[in-house]
Amino acid sequence: MNGPEIHVGFDPGLALFVPQARRRGATQVATDGVSTLGHVVESLGVPLTEVGALVVDGREVPVSYVPQAGDSVRVLPVERPQQVPGAPLRFLLDVHLGTLARRLRLLGVDTAYESTDIGDGALAARSARERRVMLSRDRGLLRRRELWAGGYVYSTRPDEQLPDVLDRFRPELRPWTRCVACNGLLKEATKAEVADQLQHGTHRSYDVFAQCEECGRAYWKGAHHEQLEAIVERALALCSERR
Repeated sequence: MNGPEIHVGFDPGLALFVPQARRRGATQVATDGVSTLGHVVESLGVPLTEVGALVVDGREVPVSYVPQAGDSVRVLPVERPQQVPGAPLRFLLDVHLGTLARRLRLLGVDTAYESTDIGDGALAARSARERRVMLSRDRGLLRRRELWAGGYVYSTRPDEQLPDVLDRFRPELRPWTRCVACNGLLKEATKAEVADQLQHGTHRSYDVFAQCEECGRAYWKGAHHEQLEAIVERALALCSERR
C-alpha cells in the first residue's frame, strides 16, 4: 500500500493479534485509498469478530469507512456481554475444540461441533446457513466474510475456555438437557428402554436414566458425575455473578 497514511492504535485487549511494534501507541500505516478500514484492520492481524468499535478522530465509524490521509484510528475490542443478532444463540466449534463443545452441551447450550477438518469454507458456510456463532482459534477462519458471527477462543485450556465464552456471550444455561456426544435433546428413560447399553453393575446400581432423542445414547449419574457436577456448578455461579 502506498496511498494515504493514517495513524492506528490498538486497545491492549487486542495486543495478542498485532505485531509487537504496534502494541504501544499509534503507528503509521499506509493505505491504498480504496480499501475499507475493516480491511485495513484485518490486514494488520485483527479479525473483525474481535473488534467492538472503530473510532476515527473521536467519532465511531463503520467497518466500511474508507480511511483518509491523516486519520487517527482507535481500534477497540468487542464489548462484553456481546450482543449477537438473531435468536436463539447457537454455536459451531471447529475440530480443535472438542472438550469445549462437550462442556457447552453439558450446560444445555446448542453447540454443533465438527470432529473432522472439513475446511474453513465449509465451516463458514455452515455458520451462515444455521446462524451459529463460529468459535475457533483459527484467525484465518474468523476472517471469512460469509461467517454469521464469530469469536476467537483465547486460551488453549478448556478450564479457561469455558468461562471466557460464557462471560463473552452469556448464553442461557439449561444443564443436563443435551447429549454431549451429538447435541441432541435428552428425555427421561426407563431402565428397560436403555437396558441394552447397561453393564451388569450399572443395571443393578442405577434406576434413573435419560436418553438422547437423536442418537439414543443413555445417561445416568455414574462414576464421573461429581466431576461434571462441579463444572456445572462453577458455570452457574459465574453466570449468576455476571448478572
